[in-house]
Amino acid sequence: MALVPYDDASVMGLQKFHKPVTTFSFASHTIQIRQDWRQLGVAAVVWDAAIVLSTYLEMGGVELKGCSAVELGAGTGLVGIVAALLGAHVTITDRKVALEFLKSNVEANLPPHIQPRAVVKELTWGQNLGSFSPGEFDLILGADIIYLEETFTDLLHTLGYLCGDRAVILLACRIRYERDNNFLAMLERQFTVIEVHYDPGKDVRIYKAQRRNEREDL
Repeated sequence: MALVPYDDASVMGLQKFHKPVTTFSFASHTIQIRQDWRQLGVAAVVWDAAIVLSTYLEMGGVELKGCSAVELGAGTGLVGIVAALLGAHVTITDRKVALEFLKSNVEANLPPHIQPRAVVKELTWGQNLGSFSPGEFDLILGADIIYLEETFTDLLHTLGYLCGDRAVILLACRIRYERDNNFLAMLERQFTVIEVHYDPGKDVRIYKAQRRNEREDL
């Protein structure tokens, strides 16, 4: 689930989360994302990190056509929807409680000929990985998923399990607390991590992670 704090901004800033529908334009498509703060809270609103990551994908930050991608903690599904529109085969995941809502957004925003490229699937980090193949994906996407410290170990295990030898991980986040930096330090023990994009207006950074090769570990 997209895990982010409630005290993200002033009351005025939070009003956008109470809109039932928010509209975006990506990949030459108008995307209308339904939000449901009252029922599902943080999992059912569009956070800035998802917008920035979607923009980065549209800018051509990675090759998407034909790639096998997975979005973790998808929430409303914006990032996965954009990836599918740009040519990826995407598995869009979240916890069971959010799946029906997530699926409704995916189906409403993908044309019929693109829908077969997007699958909505349950994934609780560190728990039901047996329904996925090890190293199954070329690209792993996550927007604002590194907030709760108690999830860090399971998230790292999930990233390691799903990530193929040449896979790319893209994590978009706002660094709010020291624990966010602590997660990045944990990530760097297993992967080579670099910052590839920063949006100063939204104060969101995108980090790219890849498996270390043998020479880096010498």
